[in-house]
Amino acid sequence: MNAKDAVAKRFQNLCKERNMTLNELANLSGITPSTLYSIMDERRRDISILTIKKFCDGLEMSLADFFMMNFSKN
Repeated sequence: MNAKDAVAKRFQNLCKERNMTLNELANLSGITPSTLYSIMDERRRDISILTIKKFCDGLEMSLADFFMMNFSKN
């Protein structure tokens, strides 16, 4: 699994844990749902740290928490 796929999977898992849809995450983060769904697309190769930060802000979590939890579970 590459880094982008790990980030996408982490957001999917966080949404599942919080009983929220990807659309809700996008709205909380101020990102269009189409942008979030394109990130979930396996064919897309990159995601910016600024976009990840916006999603983390929507989830009220720090970047450190986002990445720490992700790697500690793998």
